[in-house]
Amino acid sequence: ATEVTLQPLERYPLDAAILFSDILTVPDAMGLGLSFAQGEGPRFAKVVRDEAAVSELAVPDMDRLRYVFDAVTSIRHALHGRVPLIGFSGSPWTLACYMVEGGGSEDYRAVKSLMYARPDLMQRILDINADAVALYLNEQIRAGAQAVMVFDSWGGVMADGLFQRFSLASVARVLSQLIRTHEGVTIPRIVFTKGGGQWLGDMAALDCDALGVDWTVNLGKARALVGGAV
Repeated sequence: ATEVTLQPLERYPLDAAILFSDILTVPDAMGLGLSFAQGEGPRFAKVVRDEAAVSELAVPDMDRLRYVFDAVTSIRHALHGRVPLIGFSGSPWTLACYMVEGGGSEDYRAVKSLMYARPDLMQRILDINADAVALYLNEQIRAGAQAVMVFDSWGGVMADGLFQRFSLASVARVLSQLIRTHEGVTIPRIVFTKGGGQWLGDMAALDCDALGVDWTVNLGKARALVGGAV
């Protein structure tokens, strides 16, 4: 992880390094049985699609993710202060997509069906995920991350209104629990939603320091819309 994180810095004059980590470390630590098959991508042995499965979910013991925090410390030492290190986690909604679908998906039918049929169950999943992500990022900060990023890969697959209710609100729950400073230094917080350009106005209200945008967004218009938060 240390080597791969530093490789881009050897080739390009980048102004930060970001932790090389899979997005599914948190649900894996919840005991869902993550595996990777060649040509298929990530798969979970257990899927979360009903009340019984949701009732078994819990915020994992962070010791099960110690390997990630050890990697953060290793990377921070290897950087020798040349650029800051950004910690990383998938958003609560993005993690939920994989947990309900059991892996990647082309149409997100299972997770959307659960969201519409049992919004109460979806909310419980997201609340547990949000609390887990907050703990996960805080431990990365304690291990040496100098900024943290919440990466919402699949927020853009939702309809307007549902995005705000399920994805945006859960990201706000994460941000409300994050460490603001560590060892006397402010820890910036970054939020990125793939395909979320239409909601930049809503995202600007988040308690974060920067918003990421994807290739569909005009940078000048984004900055005019949200001010200095891009």
